[in-house]
Amino acid sequence: MARFIPYNYDQTSMVIINYRDQLQPGTFEHAIHFLIHSKLDLSVFNPTYHNDDNGRLAYDPAILLSIILFGYSKGITSSRELQWCCETNIIFKALSCDVVPHFTTIAAFVSGHANEIEALFEQILLICHEQGLLGNELFAIDGCKMPSDAAKEWSGTFKELEAKRDKIKRLITHHVTTHQRLDESDTAEDQRKTRAEQAIETLTTAHDKIDQFLKSEEPREGKGKKAKGKKAKEVKSNITDNESAKMKTNKGTIQGYNGVASVDKKHQVIIDAQTFGEGQEHHTLKPVLEAVTDRFNRLGISENIYQDGIIVTADTGFANEANMKYLHESNINAYIPDNQFRRRDPKFKEQHETYGKRHQKPKKDRQKEIIPASDFDFDPIAMTCDCPSGNHLSLRRVSEVDSGSPTAYFEGKLLQCRHCPIKHQCMHNPASADHRKGKGRQVSFALNDQRKPTHTDWMKHRVDSAKGKQIYGHRMSVVEPVFGNIGTNLKLSRFSLRTKEKVQGQWRLFCIVHNLGKLARYGSMSV
Repeated sequence: MARFIPYNYDQTSMVIINYRDQLQPGTFEHAIHFLIHSKLDLSVFNPTYHNDDNGRLAYDPAILLSIILFGYSKGITSSRELQWCCETNIIFKALSCDVVPHFTTIAAFVSGHANEIEALFEQILLICHEQGLLGNELFAIDGCKMPSDAAKEWSGTFKELEAKRDKIKRLITHHVTTHQRLDESDTAEDQRKTRAEQAIETLTTAHDKIDQFLKSEEPREGKGKKAKGKKAKEVKSNITDNESAKMKTNKGTIQGYNGVASVDKKHQVIIDAQTFGEGQEHHTLKPVLEAVTDRFNRLGISENIYQDGIIVTADTGFANEANMKYLHESNINAYIPDNQFRRRDPKFKEQHETYGKRHQKPKKDRQKEIIPASDFDFDPIAMTCDCPSGNHLSLRRVSEVDSGSPTAYFEGKLLQCRHCPIKHQCMHNPASADHRKGKGRQVSFALNDQRKPTHTDWMKHRVDSAKGKQIYGHRMSVVEPVFGNIGTNLKLSRFSLRTKEKVQGQWRLFCIVHNLGKLARYGSMSV
């Protein structure tokens, strides 16, 4: 008969653990412990505490940072889960010296120390520089759009929110009437009355929330170009977090923030991390470049990093005429292509012919090709335009596109297009005319083909050159692995906070963890 080693679940044992022995050199937890206790100046957190003379003792920022940074490195952002790890996980116990902060303390530390986290980010960046991890040869800039703790259902322009409030008010009136009728009925069930009361309470809360927002806030203006004598175009506000924005991503539309990172080529160290509550990346380039200049100057790395010949690269999302003009006038050695640069490259000609949109198999619900703008009768002298049916289109505006060329925009009236016999060949969405919504056909015409050279043309020449193609080829290999590490290894898929300041603090925490990983691998973690 087989024999086994006996065991007993009722026995008691004592395990002696030395916490320092759990933090073995070469591990990430050892790097965190070494930097926090030997290299970083955490006195920046002291002014936020006010218990010098009275009040209970506070948790040391060194302990809280150790817990949070190691948790973020494992993809753990929940303060409740971090508290549970401090109770059960030996590495967390070693980093915290068996201290177990309450989850509310951890959450308050993350959300309430955005400025101190920025100072911490700069200290770690300076250590990276001192240990030779910065090459200061090429910077790559890119953004990563992620949802935040705000529902996109609570977004809309002020007109849309007013309509939503009025609709809720009508629903409240309906439920109140229903509830009164049920009260008067002797046969009505209590359960139906309860449901009506709950519906009234829920709808009243939503109505008051929208009403308070409309009374206390102003319409949110976009960052686009303003027409002369007109206000900037209104963008959608959000009642939950009005600093976040609706953004289109390859996974659909989200309500969140765009985390922009600037990455040094040598060891992919993040040198700047900011968040923006707008989907468009055009306006983020200048503040990012200026932030890098100020930081490097403040840390003593370089007085003007761009005058030292460093190369800046970014993808097509950052390209427009205003940015190209800024780069040219600031003498910044940048390579930022427009969205047509692949089409101009002979190497991609065969690829485009094989995989381009024209050669894709049409989807069932794809609209038929519409009548091109060239078939419209456009008079650039009189600034008039007639459609193929002979209807007169209204001039909406004349403005410059990103290339710098002035363009005239015309639009047909909905009443004209609704009854037009060729609307199915002319309108992008003929159904919109039948259902009394949308607009008529819209067309645009370039006013001057013999325009002067623009700053966009200057950048096109740079990126189309052999040197420009070789330099820009490094962009993806520099910045994309950083987002891959943060999104896949660190498991950051959404921001768990609200308001730009708090979200930016959380984004920098993840960027700090990324840079700590570079220090652990390539730096010196010994006294």
